[in-house]
Amino acid sequence: MKQPLDETRVLIADDHVILRMGLATLFENTPGFAIAGEADDGEQAVRETLRLRPDVVIMDLSMPVKNGVEATREIMSAAPATKILVLTTFATSDSISDVLAAGARGVVLKNIPRDQLLSSIRRVVAGEQVLSDDVKAVLSEDPPVAALSSRQREILNMLARGLSNREMAKILGISVTVVKEHITALYGKLGAANRTEAITIAMRKLLLKT
Repeated sequence: MKQPLDETRVLIADDHVILRMGLATLFENTPGFAIAGEADDGEQAVRETLRLRPDVVIMDLSMPVKNGVEATREIMSAAPATKILVLTTFATSDSISDVLAAGARGVVLKNIPRDQLLSSIRRVVAGEQVLSDDVKAVLSEDPPVAALSSRQREILNMLARGLSNREMAKILGISVTVVKEHITALYGKLGAANRTEAITIAMRKLLLKT
């Protein structure tokens, strides 16, 4: 059977099989949509997108092997015409900012009503950027942090471990003065006034190594 010219082919990338099944049923029963394929991790999402060339990828942010940001970045590099709509349970302002910078055309949460999800997909395919109201609220209430350098990330994790400036200087092989300079710059990027605020913000934004 020949595929209708106006049919939107969707690839679903999510590590939860029940959610993939639910979305597949939705698209199979909605005129104008067809399932191109499925993926249960970020690496498979990239591979299947390049193989199947869907019109749009429904991408989860938190997946094994490669997360949604990494998978989005790779897809956009290899198949820039592909549209990506992120559908996630939870997102920080930083993860939203990162995935949009990677090339995603929209971000919505998984509690979105069925009709709004279908509308969001159509709008993304048409070239629009789509952010659901709750995603916009996250960005407004908790703006993303400016990119941290690798050294600032090291120091941030050391702060969370309770190390003193002198201990950090010894581990990193730098002077205490330089450590203090890094901490001051780190506070500025996080919008923190002290160590406690810096750690609290880092935990909320999932910036600490686990």
